Amino acid sequence: MKLLLTFSRRGQHDSGREPVIARVVKETGVLINVEKANIDSMAGEVLIDVPDSDADLVRQRLAEMGVAVRVMENAIALDEAECVDCGACISVCPQEVFSFDEEWRLQVSGERCVLCGKCILACPHSALSQQG
Repeated sequence: MKLLLTFSRRGQHDSGREPVIARVVKETGVLINVEKANIDSMAGEVLIDVPDSDADLVRQRLAEMGVAVRVMENAIALDEAECVDCGACISVCPQEVFSFDEEWRLQVSGERCVLCGKCILACPHSALSQQG
């Protein structure tokens, strides 16, 4: 299951300065795959992937440490009314989230998405958006 972690380095509980992912791995024994991280001096956003069976435990522990956690069940939304099946998203996606079916209609495998946003920028009809 993909989880989007958000933290700030402001305020009383400063989760942004703690090794929260390493601590959760150590305390729970759950292996966490970091798929994307964007961290600066004041805030951070990290996309992780954890086994579905351990997701609740990891979410609970991160929340206790002051990290905002959002489940990303399907990161990319496709507006089929706007999509013209051009394949622009296929050409730019580094994770092979998009493919064509046997009828040349666009298919989305959102569980592979790492929220890079390249497909959203490439879509000429604004048919793709990030779920939030």
